[in-house]
Formats: sequence, structure tokens, C-alpha cells
Amino acid sequence: MKHKDHYNDEYVQDFSQKIFTVIPQFDRKTFSRSLRGRLDDKELFARFDCIVNAMTENLPRDYSENIRAFFDILGPELEQAEGMFTFGWWLWPVSRYVERHGNEDWPLSLSFLKELTKRFTGEYAIRPLLREHPLEILRELIKWTKDDNVHVRRLSSEAVRIRLPWSEKLLVAIDDFDQYSRILTNLKDDPEKFVQKSVGNNLNDLFKEAPDKAKTLINQWKDTGHSKAQEWIIKHGMRNQSRD
Repeated sequence: MKHKDHYNDEYVQDFSQKIFTVIPQFDRKTFSRSLRGRLDDKELFARFDCIVNAMTENLPRDYSENIRAFFDILGPELEQAEGMFTFGWWLWPVSRYVERHGNEDWPLSLSFLKELTKRFTGEYAIRPLLREHPLEILRELIKWTKDDNVHVRRLSSEAVRIRLPWSEKLLVAIDDFDQYSRILTNLKDDPEKFVQKSVGNNLNDLFKEAPDKAKTLINQWKDTGHSKAQEWIIKHGMRNQSRD
């Protein structure tokens, strides 16, 4: 079963009920009826956009109130690094809704994404917030690098990738390099492979855009000690360089 095929008429019916339990004003019948039979011929992100369009049409107009209610549908946190696409996949349209409307109340959106990422990734939804409020978001992401939750730490890195797949290029790594480098440096010895892979992918992106900055950052790390995590991250980040 392809991932896109999970978002079908049955999903829409179940999802509408989840929203209705926390937002009684939500017109779940019109929401479901407007999507019935309209998703099957669409690819993954086109399905999300149809769902979010219907959410926007049938939810109350107050984005902040909607997000406060959405905290209550998130469900239990993942107990391990893996599992977001196995257990949290149904939350992707919620993330897409924040991605589209999040700057209407960016502090609340950021708080919500910190909780969302403990169940499902918020890496796409946080990027519009970074574009509009880079300094404020970066300061918070630096704090997240010290969080006990592996998913929060991973999002602090994944959010600032230059070339995140399925997303527009984001140059905060270049424009605010000091704060960007603090995020990666704080995570360079992280024990979780889930986080290490994200930091390594950041380096790989940085080599493509600003190789001198990538080399400078790696040299700074090497001057302050070594760890197996750091060695793996550097190797992963330089994987394309070794073939040149």
C-alpha cells in the first residue's frame, strides 16, 4: 500500500471525527462530503492540500483557537526514535494546516510543533515560521537541541536544512550561520542515530551551498575533541565529497 493511499475516504471520516471531538463547531459532515471520492486520483501532497482546503473551509476562522484545540487530538508520544510514519502518519494534514497558516500566531504554532514532533514530524510546518521570524525561531531551536526528547532534538536540526526534500530551499544556514552552527554543534555528539543522520544531512546540504563554511565548522569540531557520534556525522555529511 502506497503511503498516499492511507489518505482516503475512510481516513477523512475518521479524521473529521477526531477534529469534531475537540472543536464541536467543526462541520464534519460538509468536510467529509466535500472530499468524498476526490482523493483517489491525486498524489500525496495534492491530497494533503485538498484536506487542508476543506479544513480551512469548515473550521472556525480563529486559527489560534483551532490550534489550542488540536493539542488535544495529538495522542500519546512516541516511546522511541522510530515510528512517526507508522503511528503518527495520520497527523500530516494537521502539520500541513500549520505549515499554511502558522504565521497567524507563530509563537503558538512553534509550541504546537514542539508537541507535534513527539508524534509526527514538524519539519515542513516550521520552515515558514523560520522564513518570517528567523532570529526568534533559531533561538528557540537552540534550546531544543538540549531537550530530553529525541524528536525535539531532531527537529531542531531538520528544520534548518538547506535542501530538505519536498521543500523549498531555505538559506537560514547561510544568513544566520552563527546560530545555525550552534544548533549543529550542540548536536554533534548526540547519542541517537536519528539525530546524527539529520545533522549529517545538514552538513551535506551545507557542502553543496557553502563548502567553506562546512569545512570551517568541521574543523572547529575536530579542535574540541572527538566522539563516535561526531565521526559518523562528519562521514555522513562528507559522503558526496569523498567521491569528488
